[in-house]
Amino acid sequence: MNTAMSTPQLTIDLAALADNWRALDSLTDCETAAVVKANAYGMGAAQAVQTLVKAGARHFFVALAEEGATVRQALGPGPRISVFSGHMPGDHDLIAAHDLTPMLNSIDQMLHHVEALPGHSFGIQLDSGMNRLGMEAAEWAALREIALAQNPVLIMSHLACADEPDHPMNAAQLNNFIEMTADIGVPRSLAATGGILLGSGYHFDLTRPGVGLYGGLPFAQARSVVALDLPIIQIRDIDEGETVGYGNTWYAQRPSRIATVAAGYADGLIRAMGPRAQLFADTARCPVVGRISMDLITADVTDLAQEPQSLSILGPTQTVDDLADAAGTIGYEILTSLGARYQREYLT
Repeated sequence: MNTAMSTPQLTIDLAALADNWRALDSLTDCETAAVVKANAYGMGAAQAVQTLVKAGARHFFVALAEEGATVRQALGPGPRISVFSGHMPGDHDLIAAHDLTPMLNSIDQMLHHVEALPGHSFGIQLDSGMNRLGMEAAEWAALREIALAQNPVLIMSHLACADEPDHPMNAAQLNNFIEMTADIGVPRSLAATGGILLGSGYHFDLTRPGVGLYGGLPFAQARSVVALDLPIIQIRDIDEGETVGYGNTWYAQRPSRIATVAAGYADGLIRAMGPRAQLFADTARCPVVGRISMDLITADVTDLAQEPQSLSILGPTQTVDDLADAAGTIGYEILTSLGARYQREYLT
């Protein structure tokens, strides 16, 4: 019986992150930025941006001004940091102090920005059909000449279905974006990871890869960036017919050996993945049995020849998208949910 306890180990391969950025950059003839919102998709914003700027990135995107401040502190002056949420009323001091570039989403944001920070850098986000953020066509038409007179540094929009290459929404949004930005003479951006893979017609002057940098689909050629190993707290023998975990949802069909590992839904390993998730001892599959609980997961290790010290849930044998499929979600949610209790190791 193994009773040693330690913290789960989250390993982040910064060299793979840099390689993924360079690979996506090589697919275009324009500038390639990097999206580092949500703490660089859970990887650690400071470490990620310092790696990416060495790889060649000079433009970073975040969701919120507070995230932009963190990135600026890690980068220092120079690289541009753009804020998707634009200029909210409480963001004035952060935008000014950390030289952030808000991507303005409405007439109200435009007026507020020009009044609060005249002459300060800004970009504009247009709604080409996603109906989430950005100025709609009529709003943009009314504001266009006034906005262009203030010298925006970038005009962007966002694709709703770029991970489905044959979806008609892609061409529709592309046409809308071209119509809304015709003859403006301002750098334009439409493509994130999926848009890059749609081809050069979607690239314009700048692309903004996000999930592909961190090893997620739709960039199938991405190197794996994250590995997660869970220490085994205890291994026990159970008889045929015994149950494991809350609710008696799993019954042993044979005499079994059950390993309990130190992680759970409090660590971002969401409960829904339980019935279909696998842990791994090297390449040997160890099915998760019973419900995932807050701090613990149980797995069937009956068929292993030796007792391991830990089991892997993310790595070469199981990607973030494999785990997402087990949970009925997407790789983005798995990455950004990885908890704060892990011991993090960065490989360079």
